[in-house]
Amino acid sequence: MPQSLQFLQLPTMRTFLVIWLGQMVSTIGSFMTVFALTIWVWDKTGSATALALVGFFAQLPRLLITTFAGIAVDRYDRRLLMLIAEVVAFLCTLAVALLYLTQQLQVWHLYIIVALYGGFGQLQVLAYSTSIALLVPQEQYTRAESLGSAVNYSAAIFAPALAGFLYPRFGLQSIFWIDLATFIASFVTLLIVRIPRTSIEKTVDDHQETLWQKLTFGFRYIWANPSLTAMAIAFTLFAIPNDISKALYSPMILARTGGDSEILGAVTTAAGIGGVIGALLLGAWGGFKRRIHGMLLGFAGYGFFRTILGLGQTLPVWIVAHFLAAALIPMFYSSSNAIWYTKVPPALQGRVLAADQLIGVTISTIAPLIAGFLADQVFEPAMRPTGSLAPIFGNFFGTRIGSGITLLFVSMSICTVIVGILGYSVRSLRRVEDLIPDSSQS
Repeated sequence: MPQSLQFLQLPTMRTFLVIWLGQMVSTIGSFMTVFALTIWVWDKTGSATALALVGFFAQLPRLLITTFAGIAVDRYDRRLLMLIAEVVAFLCTLAVALLYLTQQLQVWHLYIIVALYGGFGQLQVLAYSTSIALLVPQEQYTRAESLGSAVNYSAAIFAPALAGFLYPRFGLQSIFWIDLATFIASFVTLLIVRIPRTSIEKTVDDHQETLWQKLTFGFRYIWANPSLTAMAIAFTLFAIPNDISKALYSPMILARTGGDSEILGAVTTAAGIGGVIGALLLGAWGGFKRRIHGMLLGFAGYGFFRTILGLGQTLPVWIVAHFLAAALIPMFYSSSNAIWYTKVPPALQGRVLAADQLIGVTISTIAPLIAGFLADQVFEPAMRPTGSLAPIFGNFFGTRIGSGITLLFVSMSICTVIVGILGYSVRSLRRVEDLIPDSSQS
């Protein structure tokens, strides 16, 4: 039997696969609601700011709760924490549905509800990710992570299509009921499984440890190990330009097509399909034996195809480039996470991964603000016919509206290529899998 099929037949994988299926169903339902509410907010306000604020309030509590969630994940039953998060998500969706059905739903209601949803959603993400090392054999971490990637990309493909079909025909309420049903399905899958408990490993006595020491444990653990520090720095240096370019992606395509949303939809769908296919191929292959290759080569390859996306001038080029770029995302995320799962003891993963994720959450919150400022105030004016950068880059990017955004997008994409290549010059990063013993051996 092929190794990829043996992976699915392992008895130790059954619990993971049950949870994974529940998360798949629930995520599709949640994505449908998000998509439909985005349309509803736009129809009601016509304001891009209102939409941006919904995203901001969903993200803000993740900044505040991540370190506390890390402590909770290491100390309490991870299945119970996931169940609590599912209940809160169910109640949030139910509240929106009841407000909508009674014609009382206002945009400001969503700010409060998505804040609750985002905070407990981060708790669930941490509880789920730190459960992988307890449920999956070490050699299968990359495959398990690739299945996780397939969840989000599948939802990104199917949820907008389903919601786009149902919303104009049956109204927003039909999507709420589907979402609530998916929450119940996910809740049931969590009820019927058991996730092993971990024993808390204490570096100092709990009674002597201050709250600040508990909150900063993950950061101190990473900083104490040069290779883990190199991993965190490398991903940070990748995430900053990548998140800036992600914020520029939609405006860039719309500016270069005269606001054609159908073209934007086609290119975005291609990326979703690429992500699913990339995750499935990675699951069948299992990834590089040395996972650091999957991370660094993934950075470089992803940045290369994103550069082609920015330089491209036609729809076929955009579709192919974005498809190939997205196909590599599961490789570098899964490879990186597999290293963390292998090297950090399961009893510490909640706090350590929380620290690592908090860096990413902070970047993803700030990067759009940086992108907007650089695009509107620096690069767009500089790429106008009389701008300072037009004589240098005008022949490549033009001097019309959107040229500055495109230049910034390409520049950020090239930066991600450089991070991937230069990562090999850092010994503590390149040899992370040799320099840190596996947690099972320590």
